[in-house]
Amino acid sequence: MSNRELDAWLASPQGRYVLDWEIRQIDETVPDIFGFNALQIGLPQCDLLRANRMALRIRIGSGDSVAIDCSPAALPIAGQSVDLVVLPHVLEFADDPHQILREVERILIPEGQLIITGFNPLSLWGLKKQARRGSGFPWNGSYLSPTRLKDWLKLLGFEVDRGSFGCYAPPCEQQKWLQRWGFTESAGRRWWKFSGAVYMLRAVKRVHGIRLITPNWRKKTVRAKALRPVAQKEQHGD
Repeated sequence: MSNRELDAWLASPQGRYVLDWEIRQIDETVPDIFGFNALQIGLPQCDLLRANRMALRIRIGSGDSVAIDCSPAALPIAGQSVDLVVLPHVLEFADDPHQILREVERILIPEGQLIITGFNPLSLWGLKKQARRGSGFPWNGSYLSPTRLKDWLKLLGFEVDRGSFGCYAPPCEQQKWLQRWGFTESAGRRWWKFSGAVYMLRAVKRVHGIRLITPNWRKKTVRAKALRPVAQKEQHGD
């Protein structure tokens, strides 16, 4: 996927429709995540960390608007040094999404948080992707279902604590048709919530503590034996 192709789609009615929803979701999520270092990997055209208050907020990827130009599958970041990672639409367009998640797990501190956005294969947009068969962005990706992604995250020690779906209108190319299908937003959230075109997941890196087994130094209380008085023999006179 080239930056030129991505730029063109983001400027289209479809791109603005999806991006507006994702920005709202992320803006509502990141203000309450605290720490020192936050990374946005991918989609460098948009500042998805703008609502966060960490001291260091940088974008990683390719292009002129990134602080570090590198592959998300090999991050030049020290292990356990990042508090928050935002991963927008990276996994479904990567050759090895497992490796990217492993790298994210490596750099996150214990209890660090990960936010992922992706296209939902179980949606009208997913059906169009199957029909287009990989022709142009965003139809050339390998969409991951939230259930499958949750399984991957669980294997890496993450716990998903929040998820949401959005963009229920069909993948129309013109703004007027997206607006005419606007009624599907409230209906979708109420009746077919899991069929939104895109989703957002928030996961926390859990690190289970090691429990030390120590000897039981407590002495058992020895119960004192009760002394029984010895009955004196009565001396009978002759």
